[in-house]
Amino acid sequence: MSRRVVVTGMGCITPIGNDVESTWQALLEGKSGVDYITHFDASGFPTKFAAEVKNFNLSDYVPNPERFEFAGRNIRFAIGAGVQAVRHAGLEDGKFDPARFGVYLGAGEGQQDFFLFMRLIADAQRDGEFDMEKFTQAGLEHLNPKEEREQEPNMPSGHLASLFNAQGPNLNCLTACAASSQAIGEATELIRQGEADIMLSGGAHSMIHPFGVTGFNLLTALSEHNVNPQEASRPFDKERDGFVLGEGAGMLILEELEHAKARGAEIYGEIKGYGSTADAYRITDIHPEGRGAIACINAALNDAKANPEDIHYVNAHGTSTAVNDRVESLAIKRSLGDHAYKTPVSSTKSMMGHLIAAAGSAEAIVCLQTIRHGVIPPTINYKTPDPDCDLDYVPNTPRNGKVEQALSNSFGFGGQNISLILSRFNG
Repeated sequence: MSRRVVVTGMGCITPIGNDVESTWQALLEGKSGVDYITHFDASGFPTKFAAEVKNFNLSDYVPNPERFEFAGRNIRFAIGAGVQAVRHAGLEDGKFDPARFGVYLGAGEGQQDFFLFMRLIADAQRDGEFDMEKFTQAGLEHLNPKEEREQEPNMPSGHLASLFNAQGPNLNCLTACAASSQAIGEATELIRQGEADIMLSGGAHSMIHPFGVTGFNLLTALSEHNVNPQEASRPFDKERDGFVLGEGAGMLILEELEHAKARGAEIYGEIKGYGSTADAYRITDIHPEGRGAIACINAALNDAKANPEDIHYVNAHGTSTAVNDRVESLAIKRSLGDHAYKTPVSSTKSMMGHLIAAAGSAEAIVCLQTIRHGVIPPTINYKTPDPDCDLDYVPNTPRNGKVEQALSNSFGFGGQNISLILSRFNG
């Protein structure tokens, strides 16, 4: 059995907007969500900026925000985006079989209280040595077990299931930057195979904290363009020097076609293709010849029964790192052939930053909006062409164009590759 899967609801929290429409409008206006970090004092870090979510208040989405007083930013973003998606799909009345409604997220972990953790380590020193017993005793005394519980990456999916009485399959994958795209692909498979009729799928993440920024700085993955943060994310530009860390959430309601029709749901698009591969190369490096990315795009094309000419837009992984952008450009050319040079490609990370686990789901929403509105969002901050990146990156300004099918790429640390093909719904 292979049933058709359509999108009947969307919601997002991003650094450029706290819902789908405001995010979409900001993309078309080429607005950057990047600025100096306010979550903590980053003045001593090599990278002092990020793409933070602004003016987010959980009470705008739920009547009892105190229920989530111990939840981190990732969970709050997940709830905000999930509530939007459920409302958008017309499912808030609960008129569905709860056993056939599931949740599949690619959500990241929460964050430690960095300053408390450092204090515990400092206090556990004895005669110049680290005293584990003293550290453990201090931790038991000062750490809040409710906050510790909320750091687990399965907590966002658990909270969403509880909020919406989704008693069906409940899963979470954390495959770095590919996580939420993988969740959408796997949720699609569950519906195709008849294990659910509705899936709330997407991702949420926030790594804008001292541990997160330190880790990516150690990997030399972050831009250090501190003079003008808004211009730091420069996908495919020759002068790019790393990605910009972002945060947020993107959620979609995926639904079996006949189930959606039976309840009179509005359909915003269809999930046509899903490809998943591993580079099997290095943990932090993409294969230089793009073998995993090429195989992934081809798998999505095969799943969608589509030819390269059927792809009218590519939302690139487009991180703004030297290696990723070069290899992804190569992979697009190898997969789409000559058609690659006729296909607009853009990276909305140039505006939103990199939402890590939540990036793919937010970008899938961008693809659906592109298909619906016939406008292709730009890659901003594109000034200096790179001979290794010679495709049409829709530089700096949006472009009108009819898009029937879009390809969305997500390639994660560890070598995980995910490609989704999203399509206009044609009955």
